[in-house]
Amino acid sequence: MTEKKKTTIVLFSGDYDKAMAAYIIANGAAAYDHEVTIFHTFWGLNALRKDNQVAVKKGFLEKMFGKMMPRGADKMGLSKMNYMGMGPKMIKSVMKKHNAMPLPQLVEMAQEQDVKLIACTMTMDLLGLQKEELLDDLEYGGVAAYIGDAQDGNVNLFI
Repeated sequence: MTEKKKTTIVLFSGDYDKAMAAYIIANGAAAYDHEVTIFHTFWGLNALRKDNQVAVKKGFLEKMFGKMMPRGADKMGLSKMNYMGMGPKMIKSVMKKHNAMPLPQLVEMAQEQDVKLIACTMTMDLLGLQKEELLDDLEYGGVAAYIGDAQDGNVNLFI
């Protein structure tokens, strides 16, 4: 019996289009029976934020980070052509017209396909994010958690 191929992705970017690419690749690899891990760090954690504000105790700087970062996958901006929020609205309209799956649904699909979604705990500490503010059914870990999966990976991507 052959061992499953492994695909790992570091999602560093908080851009909607880059996060979409990461999740499209992850879902495709999972469909091809790969064991898939997405390690969300820095701005990539925004893809895992809940849409609604969660009441948690935070210091001043942590509150400021929380207000400045997009709340959830659907609120992320585009890497190019953001145009003060108009770009994401335009691309979402085109995606809907062509029946392309939006990022929040790609995240859900990844969870349904047992893609391992890891939130970087070091970055969560730096940005003042707490587990209650992120989606359910995530894993939490640091660099060692990612390296543990990546060292045997057949495909390793940084987005």
